[in-house]
Amino acid sequence: MLLIATLAGLTAVVFASRWMVSQSSNATTKVVVAATDINLGQRIGPDFLKLTDWPSNSVPPGAYTDIQKLDGRVLKDSLLHGEPVVDAKLTPVGTLGGLSAVIGEGQRAITVRVNDVIGVAGFALPGNYVDIIVNTQKDGSAAAGQHDQNISKIVLEKILVLAVAQQVGRDETKPKVVDAVTLEVSPEQAEKIDLARSIGTLSLVLRNQIDPQAIDTAGATKSTLLKTPVVAVAVAASEPKPLRIVRKVALRAPGNCVRVLDGADARQECF
Repeated sequence: MLLIATLAGLTAVVFASRWMVSQSSNATTKVVVAATDINLGQRIGPDFLKLTDWPSNSVPPGAYTDIQKLDGRVLKDSLLHGEPVVDAKLTPVGTLGGLSAVIGEGQRAITVRVNDVIGVAGFALPGNYVDIIVNTQKDGSAAAGQHDQNISKIVLEKILVLAVAQQVGRDETKPKVVDAVTLEVSPEQAEKIDLARSIGTLSLVLRNQIDPQAIDTAGATKSTLLKTPVVAVAVAASEPKPLRIVRKVALRAPGNCVRVLDGADARQECF
């Protein structure tokens, strides 16, 4: 009987421990998630959110359990349906909605006019990075006898596209041909873009998202585009003239002179 009781007690302990482990693994916590897809820069409210059960051991850091605490907050990154709302995707308290909410600290937003060619056929979407090329005239040097010539040069690199037209969503991958693109730049870069579009035409060059390498180019001109060879002008060397040696002979004063009479003629002979 003692042996049977011992075995029964051990069996009960094993089953109880397994039950407790299964209960702890199935424990859930109420977490606030998006009830629909929400774009960045949008002010959220109770209608956009809902509470759902989330495994307690995998609750994301910064998650919320109260919907009312998120009323009026603005997103700085997009949320998908069913995605938890975390602090990392929210702007500071009191931030107004709109594009200004997603501009980085110390940065500015500037809009440039584009078309289907300048805008990379609509592939420059929000969240992408582009380089900016300006086509203008390069001033020539009057002292060197050079004339003004057309030049195309990359003036800015790795510029973030904030919005195309009035759309700021970064989840789209389908090209959109628009007539304006808004870029995130520093104040110095904003000055360069404003000057560049007043002295020439701008073009956007789509670049790899993870390519951080900066390239300093000399720019493309007509001569470098056509690879015009440099013609060397040969100067013919003049043949040296033969030297002519001139000897100076001192005149010797006449020595003995006599007067010779030849009939009616008279002459003087010196020797």
